[in-house]
Amino acid sequence: MKIIRLPSDRTLPAGPTAVAIGNFDGMHLGHQLILSFLAHQASGDTLTPVILTFSPHPGKVTGGGRIRLLQTEEQKLDKIDRFGGETVYILPFDQNLAQLSAEDFVRDILIERLNCHVIVVGEDFRFGRDREGDTARLCELARRYSLTVYPIPSLQKEGVPVSSSAIRDLIRNGEVARAALLLGEAYEIRGRVVPGQTVGRGLGFPTANLETGNEIVPAGVFVTTAEVSGSIHASVTNIGTRPTFSRAGTRIETHILDFTQDIYGEDISLRFLRKIRDELRFESSDDLREQIRKDLRTTRRYFALHPLTPSP
Repeated sequence: MKIIRLPSDRTLPAGPTAVAIGNFDGMHLGHQLILSFLAHQASGDTLTPVILTFSPHPGKVTGGGRIRLLQTEEQKLDKIDRFGGETVYILPFDQNLAQLSAEDFVRDILIERLNCHVIVVGEDFRFGRDREGDTARLCELARRYSLTVYPIPSLQKEGVPVSSSAIRDLIRNGEVARAALLLGEAYEIRGRVVPGQTVGRGLGFPTANLETGNEIVPAGVFVTTAEVSGSIHASVTNIGTRPTFSRAGTRIETHILDFTQDIYGEDISLRFLRKIRDELRFESSDDLREQIRKDLRTTRRYFALHPLTPSP
C-alpha cells in the first residue's frame, strides 16, 4: 500500500480516480463496506481507487481536542491495508482546511489534486467550513463538476448503529464483545512493555505493564489475547488504578498465561474479548490473590470454549 502525505506535487494520480473519503477511525464494518464498494466501482470504471483521510482527526482541530480516537494512525493504516487499500492520501487538517468551503474542497482537493471522477462516502459524511456540506450538497456539487457520488448507507448490528462514536462509547463502558460486533474483530491496543512496580510478581502472577499511544482503553478486568513477536497468547488484563494498593494513575497490566519470556522493551498488542469484572478494592493481598485465581479460571474456561487460532 502506498501512503502519500499531501501536499505533494510529485505523487498526484496520473489518471482518473475513484476516491473514498473519511476519517476511518476504527475501520469498522461500515468503513470496510466503503472500501469494498470503492474497489468494485473503480474496477468497473477502470479508475484508480484511492482513499483520502485526514491527520489529525478534524475533531482534534475543530472540537477543542476533546475527541479520543479508537486507533493510532499506524493502526488505522495497517487495517486499511488489510482491507484492500492500495493508495492512501493523508491530508493535513488544520485551521486553513477547516475554513475551506464545501465547493472549494471538491474543486481544489478532489478534482485538482486527486483527479477525482467518482466519490464514495458514508451517508452521514460532512465536509467543508462548519461542516456545511452533507451528501445532498456533495451530490449537488458533483452534478456541477460532472462527478459521480455513491453515498453508502449506514449499517446496524443488533440494533446499534455501526459508527466510530458508538464503538467509542461501548469501549469506554467495557462492552468489548459488543464493540467487536461493530468492528468486525476484537478491539486492539498496542504499546511497549515497560518496568512496573512488580506488584503482580509479588502476588505470584507476573504482569507485562503496557505503555500505549491508544487514547481509549476500557476499565476493568478482561479476557484478552497478547500478541508477542507474532505469536498469540491467552492473557488476562487489568486496567485501572489498583485501588487495593492506593496507586494513582491508570495502569495496563497483562498476565500472559503459561508464559515465562522476558519481554521488557518489546512492542505487543492486546485484543479485548470479554469483560470479567470491574476493578475492585480488596482488604488484603490474600483476598486479591484469590480473586486473581478466579479471574484466571474464568480466562482458561473462555479459551477452552474459544481456542486460539495457531499463529502463522
